[in-house]
Amino acid sequence: MGWSTRMRELPVADAIGTVLCHDITQIIPGPGPNRCKGALFKKGHVVRQEDVERLLNIGKEHLYVFDLAEGLVHEEEAAQRLARAVSGPGIVLGPPAEGKVTLSAASDGLLKVDAKRLQELNGLDDLVLATLHGNQPVKKGQNLAGAHITPLVIEEAKLRRAEELCAPDAGGPLMEVRPFRRARVGMVTTGSEVAKGRIKDGFGPVLREKFARLGSEVVRQLLVSDDEDMTTKAILAQLALGADFIVVTGGMSVDPDDRTPAAIRAAGAQVECYGAPVLPGAMFLLGYIGQVPILGLPGCVMYFKSSIFDLVVPRLLAGDRLSRKDIAALGHGGYCSACAECRFPICPFGKGA
Repeated sequence: MGWSTRMRELPVADAIGTVLCHDITQIIPGPGPNRCKGALFKKGHVVRQEDVERLLNIGKEHLYVFDLAEGLVHEEEAAQRLARAVSGPGIVLGPPAEGKVTLSAASDGLLKVDAKRLQELNGLDDLVLATLHGNQPVKKGQNLAGAHITPLVIEEAKLRRAEELCAPDAGGPLMEVRPFRRARVGMVTTGSEVAKGRIKDGFGPVLREKFARLGSEVVRQLLVSDDEDMTTKAILAQLALGADFIVVTGGMSVDPDDRTPAAIRAAGAQVECYGAPVLPGAMFLLGYIGQVPILGLPGCVMYFKSSIFDLVVPRLLAGDRLSRKDIAALGHGGYCSACAECRFPICPFGKGA
């Protein structure tokens, strides 16, 4: 472009609005607490009126600067524009620094990223956007992405192409944080040994804690024996009592006396899948009764810190209506390494390419 040939020397007072070619170092000598040596202004800084006095105070009467030619945008302004373009609801922007803006979560929720458009965006020259994996829960204030302009200035035409690619009418927000709805969860726990009090229920406490972390509440738990009709009636009772999310625990294997999948179908569920390419979580069932999700949860959910539950339930609570195809896509990355110290979701589990 030739913009780098427009370097010239100017008196400080005449340099307002131009771009510094190099760092300006400030040295404060002496033994006191204020002694320092460091950059007062960095390369790329746009000189402002209030900078003049500070520059004169350190002996800088002339500056080497770039003229910002027509059709070029400075890295800091461009980074802010890029960050605004990619951000949907639930995302806040930090201040620009050295051509980069950090995007963070405005509230707890599920991070959604349009991976296809993200790849297209990063195929453009002179700008980059690096994000966390989508479809994972994030906390308020958590950093999610960095928008960066790689040269000191970028052509306006390139920046506009990026903004057009990220426009909501081009396919919705490229990035957003969706809040979790507060579900009223009805739990049906199967197993004669639990229903008859021979052993203590282990599923209830685990699922109450997991749902609570996502802002939902298990409002009622019904215990039934390994009986298809009893399980079906318990599911229908939960619906009648106002549950808008149902989980059925136990009875999910292929043993002859494990009848949970049949009971879920008998309750009128449209079953999307029975079986998932996720370990732990292979014997998982996903269905819907109208708009109400109903899950058949295998025993591994009770024993493993991270499982199929943690990949599916946050998405359902954030408004995704998952299909068989969505569950099949979990196979790439669906194998848990069972690390000695689980750091999920900061790990590869459930995060395909």
